[in-house]
Amino acid sequence: MKITDLLHLFRLSFQRAEGGEMVFFAPGRINLIGEHTDYNGGLVMPLAVHMGTYIVAAPNTESNFHLIASNFNETYKHPLGANTQLGNQGWQKYPMGLIDWFVRHFGWPGNGWDILVYGDLPLSAGLSSSASVEMATAVMLNEIYHTSLPMIELVKATKESENHFVGVSCGILDMFASGMGRESHCLVLDCNTLDFDPVPFNIQPYTLWVLNTNVKRGLAGSEYNERVAECNEALSQLSGVLPKPSLCSYSPDEFEQFGKAISRDVCYKRAKHAIYENQRVKDAAEALVAADLMELGRLMYQSHDSLRDDYEVSCDELDFLVDFCRQSSVVAGARMTGAGFGGCAIALVHREAEKEFIPSLAKAYFDKFGFEASFYTARAGNGASRLL
Repeated sequence: MKITDLLHLFRLSFQRAEGGEMVFFAPGRINLIGEHTDYNGGLVMPLAVHMGTYIVAAPNTESNFHLIASNFNETYKHPLGANTQLGNQGWQKYPMGLIDWFVRHFGWPGNGWDILVYGDLPLSAGLSSSASVEMATAVMLNEIYHTSLPMIELVKATKESENHFVGVSCGILDMFASGMGRESHCLVLDCNTLDFDPVPFNIQPYTLWVLNTNVKRGLAGSEYNERVAECNEALSQLSGVLPKPSLCSYSPDEFEQFGKAISRDVCYKRAKHAIYENQRVKDAAEALVAADLMELGRLMYQSHDSLRDDYEVSCDELDFLVDFCRQSSVVAGARMTGAGFGGCAIALVHREAEKEFIPSLAKAYFDKFGFEASFYTARAGNGASRLL
């Protein structure tokens, strides 16, 4: 959305005159490969996308944070000085988690703020719409408080908010990509050290397509946090025979040698995925640098199969999309992306064939499931920033 349109929407929503507005943007992300490795101390390969969350903010005279979610046409008011936990519900928990963080570290601001939140990311699709809202809020509050925190500190604050305020035991992948993204690059990020290397995202003659199942998922539910607990159990038993700080510290060879120390089969499978997926990120980075898109695609399919069979976070709709791609010579590779349980897959589709391939995939999906999937292209963009 254009900044002029955002400002018009802001003034209309709050019934206020022009003046004092600031505009911020934080992108969503696509994880090219490296799923469920972030909280296991491993490597990920995300890219920030051109879609995300816009925030328009201006001071008010009401001594409250007055938030409007434009996409939902919903309003939330939080008086300055009130218990921030009162905002820990619904859509507002994402911006309120960052407000809580800033209040705990820096106190309440001297005046209230009108805050409009608008997003153009599909919700519950595995493209990190929630992290996008949180990072946009963090960048906004950094301006409001005049704290000049570096972006990496805002990323860490957002992860802390997601873990402790929202209640999702996620790693740092989503907010790091949203905050630190770089135009035309993906990031190879070590989630243990936060060291990262930007890798040029050159996939010509292919286009990165997002294949949205339109099956909604709930991350804060038990299944995601169960996976984290199962990985921690596996690490505890593995480290009893070969001490290491995280699952992704183990090589595939070490896992094959010592993995039998993991007593429960379900935990063995979770560990196997994390450790082999970590190696796939290393191999995928080399393939991308070498412009070997066939090898990158092969690794993407391997990743999906592991997420389906060992991590058990795929679903029929995701599997159908990926398998349809697998059978086509015009697709280099495809996989589910995000935490799973629905959401999106991604695919590298040859540009000369996409006008025929995507409609055929859409028809096959509808014929199979009786409802439509959504399809859109994505490109790598910059991370969160102030626009005005």
